[in-house]
Formats: sequence, structure tokens, C-alpha cells
Amino acid sequence: MSMTTIPPSDPLSWKQADVDVHVATRDGEFAGFVEFDGTVHLVRDQRGADLGSFVTLDDARIALEDAQEERRRPLPFPLTLPRALRRRPRRVRA
Repeated sequence: MSMTTIPPSDPLSWKQADVDVHVATRDGEFAGFVEFDGTVHLVRDQRGADLGSFVTLDDARIALEDAQEERRRPLPFPLTLPRALRRRPRRVRA
């Protein structure tokens, strides 16, 4: 699976897919959805992870937007290996 990097300035676009389902996209990519089960609004992100249940649709939408913001934050550490671990193994000559 590939991850698409989306600039943080692009807002979520919402569409009502059914009477009780609202789908969010960002720049044409699926970002998650909100489903109303009759009592609360259930929020799931683009991977299907449960983000919680909320009384109002607006609260549910805000929760998904906040989860998207957290995912785009840069990592506090670099993803490169230390120099000692980047060396290629050498063969021993006999």
C-alpha cells in the first residue's frame, strides 16, 4: 500500500453518500467517513480505524479532521540509520 502525501492546506471535502453516511476526501483521495447508527455518529479513518462516536455530525467531522492533522505531522526523529549501520558488509578474504 502506498501513502499519498497531501499538503496540510487542502481541506476535507464532504459528500453525503447515503441518508446516514458522510464520506470525506482530500484532493480526490478517500480520507474517512462518518456513519449515523441511529443514536451516535461513528467515525472511521481512511484505513477503517475507529476514531470514536459523537453526538453531533459536526463533532464527528471535526474528529476526523483532527486525526488527519495528527497523521501529517513530521516525525520527531530522522528515518535514516546511523552511519555505522549503513555500511555494507565486507567479505573476509582467506
